Amino acid sequence: MQTRREFIKQTPALIGLLMGIPSFVAANRGVKKRILLRSSWQTINIGDIAHTPGVIALLEKHLPDVEVRLWASDIRDGVEEMLKRRFPNLTIIKSSDTALLKTAFQECDFLLHGSGPYLVASNDVAKWHKETKKPFGVYGITLNEDKATPDVIEILNKSEFIYYRDSFSLNYCKKIGINSPIMEFAPDGAFGVDLRNDVAALAFLQANGLEEGKFLCVIPKYRRTPNWKIPSKNAPFDEKINARNEAMKEHDHKAFREAIIRVVRETPMKVLVCPEDVTQVALGKEILYDPLPEDVKQKVVLRQKFWLTDEALSVYIRSAGLFGNEQHSPIMCIANGIPAIVCRYTEQTSKGIMWRDIGLGGWLFDLDVEKEIEGIVPAVLAIAKNPTAAKKKALKAKKLVEKRQVETMLTLGKILKH
Repeated sequence: MQTRREFIKQTPALIGLLMGIPSFVAANRGVKKRILLRSSWQTINIGDIAHTPGVIALLEKHLPDVEVRLWASDIRDGVEEMLKRRFPNLTIIKSSDTALLKTAFQECDFLLHGSGPYLVASNDVAKWHKETKKPFGVYGITLNEDKATPDVIEILNKSEFIYYRDSFSLNYCKKIGINSPIMEFAPDGAFGVDLRNDVAALAFLQANGLEEGKFLCVIPKYRRTPNWKIPSKNAPFDEKINARNEAMKEHDHKAFREAIIRVVRETPMKVLVCPEDVTQVALGKEILYDPLPEDVKQKVVLRQKFWLTDEALSVYIRSAGLFGNEQHSPIMCIANGIPAIVCRYTEQTSKGIMWRDIGLGGWLFDLDVEKEIEGIVPAVLAIAKNPTAAKKKALKAKKLVEKRQVETMLTLGKILKH
């Protein structure tokens, strides 16, 4: 039994320890949680670029006390500078930055895999799990049969959550036995992007006689991206892909040309032909602009230079709507209440299904179903002739997206507290 004398001898030390507890608790309460965001897959497509700032903006808005570090694959061609303008305190880490990456593995509490056409960085997620034993989650991916390999399934089953950006992927993954504790639909991370370059956008619009709310945007697309036409890719010519692209090029854009002609001749609207990836600048000229009648060309503007996400979005938000064969420019439009039509085909993943998931099935068309192609021109004309009704429809989808964003960020916040 402890004597009174022994207790008195220990009292100063006990008092010191007890006095230190409040400061220790306070210090730990103030420590920021840290997320390592694995994203930024490539820079040739403004949609792929948009994934990253979209997710960071969502984290900034809903989890303001969380520090985000970006583990990026590709931030060349002015993308890094664009990200830094919007997020000046963002730490950007490349895979070659081994020291920074090692520190991030030690200091970050959670790894978040960003949006993409599949689990793009599956090996890096597996590395995080193996080396840190810390939690991770997946935000807004598509996953179809060709990418659901045994290794991918194994690592996904160790995640805290998987948010799929289309219901087809969600249902497919449930069917094949992926069993993360949380598997739900959540919109693509690009819905969160809020980048702007108003100076460049306004200069472009003024130079080309485009007035706010008085023009539509249209985006062409090859069935498969011809990577050999992109110098940075250094890819060999693919005869099979090229043959398929050429065979379907007219088929996939004929309705767009008809829509352009009808819009110009039947409404006060002009039309801007613009790109989402670098190969679409030349494609837009060849397949959409050049074949137009001369009277129509007078009210059609051809964007002849590729742009980054901030300038493109600053133009989109001043348009009356957008249509085309791409997904992420429409995403950025709907996120800002701008009407947008998506056309898809078999070569794409199931990502286009997300348009039905957010209540925009009437603005989704399958180019491999001839009956659906017939609906493209009337849908475009409806936006041009009744922009108020179209905007109301876009805003309704926007609210649905924002509701899911709040719910997913709340879930992430709860996980970070444990």
